[in-house]
Amino acid sequence: MFTGLVQAIGTLRRDGTQLRISWTGSGALLQPLQLGDSVAVDGVCLTVATLASQGFSADVSGETLQRTTLGSKAERGEAVNLEPALRLADRLGGHLVSGHIDGTAQVVAIEQQADAWRLALRWREPRFGRYICEKASVAVNGISLTVAGCSDDGQDFWIAVIPHTWSHTTLQHLRQGDLVNLEADLLAKYAERLLTSRQQSDGPSSATAPHSSINESWLNEHGWA
Repeated sequence: MFTGLVQAIGTLRRDGTQLRISWTGSGALLQPLQLGDSVAVDGVCLTVATLASQGFSADVSGETLQRTTLGSKAERGEAVNLEPALRLADRLGGHLVSGHIDGTAQVVAIEQQADAWRLALRWREPRFGRYICEKASVAVNGISLTVAGCSDDGQDFWIAVIPHTWSHTTLQHLRQGDLVNLEADLLAKYAERLLTSRQQSDGPSSATAPHSSINESWLNEHGWA
């Protein structure tokens, strides 16, 4: 589990069936890494398979390469955001991030404003738009960010990125048309699952039942109150 607060920027390269991540001085914040540790690489949870003095290698599956941008970035040796796994004693400064990417989004526009950068994104798979709403949390290349606004279906949304985040992450390298890894808010997905299970257990008639069926009794039963 991660928080979406980037600790360092590294360089990603392909090494056979593994991805090799290296860094310079900024990587000291990741130490000490150990074999088997989890590290979010541009938002993707990878497991340390081998260690180097200033980096590590991780095994990667075809599913990960297909669903994320890591494969293409490794071919080009591009920069990636790095965050070690959350410890129970750490502060939760961002939001709960699992490191399991839902899909990718395309950068529609980047606009520098007086006090921030406006980053406009579009889900490549429209079905994930239902997890996006104004002021929701979303992880973009492993960075915990807040949705500033969105279209009605959530497929298109935009984010106001403060200068510190812009300059301390790989967002500064983005260009219009680039792809980014996205992970929707974990709590939104769990809430959807609970509501869907409720409708299925109540039978076909529940599909058209009003939302008022979610009452104090239901909240207590499912551990929400």
